[in-house]
Amino acid sequence: MDRVNISVGQQALHHSFGLSTVSYGYLLGAYSWTYALLQLPSGVLLDKFGLRRVGGVSSFLWAIASLATAAATGVVSLFSSRLLLGVGEASIFPLNAKAIGSWFPERERGLPTAFFDSAAKFSPAIGVPLVGLLLLHFGWRISFAFTGVLSFLYFLLFIWVYRDPANDPHLSASERAYIEDRPATEETEAFREESASMTMPYLIRQRKIIGLTIGFATYNYSFYLLLTWLPSYMAAGLHLSPVAAVWAASIPWFFAGFLELLIGGWMVDALIRRGHASGRVRQGVLLTGMIFGLGVVGPVITQKPALALIALSLGLGGLSVAAPVGWSLPSILVPVNSTGRVGGIMNFGSQFAAISAPIITGYLIHWSHSYAPAFGLAGILIVVGMTSYLVLLGKIERI
Repeated sequence: MDRVNISVGQQALHHSFGLSTVSYGYLLGAYSWTYALLQLPSGVLLDKFGLRRVGGVSSFLWAIASLATAAATGVVSLFSSRLLLGVGEASIFPLNAKAIGSWFPERERGLPTAFFDSAAKFSPAIGVPLVGLLLLHFGWRISFAFTGVLSFLYFLLFIWVYRDPANDPHLSASERAYIEDRPATEETEAFREESASMTMPYLIRQRKIIGLTIGFATYNYSFYLLLTWLPSYMAAGLHLSPVAAVWAASIPWFFAGFLELLIGGWMVDALIRRGHASGRVRQGVLLTGMIFGLGVVGPVITQKPALALIALSLGLGGLSVAAPVGWSLPSILVPVNSTGRVGGIMNFGSQFAAISAPIITGYLIHWSHSYAPAFGLAGILIVVGMTSYLVLLGKIERI
């Protein structure tokens, strides 16, 4: 919600600060600059200091940044608050991936990964109309203050609830043994000592991690294109009213969140439990999801609102099915004491796509006076991502 609120407020921010289409594109990507820069340090900090400490500091800064956006008095303070938001949110997705690796055996990581990643789809589905209605009735500052309060409540909840398995007093011995059960990749003391040599420079050079990073970056490009520009496309590209635009923009996100939980989460785990090879299941879902992701080129083919919505829903749904598989791979490719680093590398690469998507889209709309080139470019990048998964990532197995 903290990411999507800025995309709903284009017209209001234009009236308040005189933002052009191009400068608005830079504002949409501003938080991704600091977010990307802190991905590699976040992975190191998570592995060194633990999830609760790093997550607590991060979520507190995140809440302050959201509230500061509501109090912005000019373009400089508006950009500054979005940069701070990137600092606060930088560790959250690598933290989630590391937490899943710590709390679940490998055969059960699909559904919990889908839970945390599908929240990034359901929140725009709920947030776009909710923030839009708040903005229309109470102004853009109230809409940002609302998400800031929610962020602060999350900070309190995280500090109160989260513990690593080793520090959770309510975890029984049998539960701990179940979580640590890794029949296919038993971590002996010798392996733990060997894994200590998996430094950041070593991991960055690994072909599988390069392939995972490139592939996930192409998914992230489409994700941020839709996260930042979908409400504007519904209003300006499809000529819907402001109210109809915010409601229509929520439909692909609801569809994507549902498919992610059903296929990317539950079905993946169910197939693995029934004896299917885990690597083949994950690779199959990963590639099939990317193929359906080509639906994002729908606006290139049609200008009819219903058809464009169907195509975008299928595209975002396919990409969302592949996303939890991607986020489960850091804890599969490397031991748990290196998962934070791999999550940081993966998210660092994908944030270049997050930064460029809103900016490139702003320029393409400005030059062509159409949204079609922006969605066409997203489709080309998805093909690049599929190639990277096939050629570089290859067989899904521990490095």
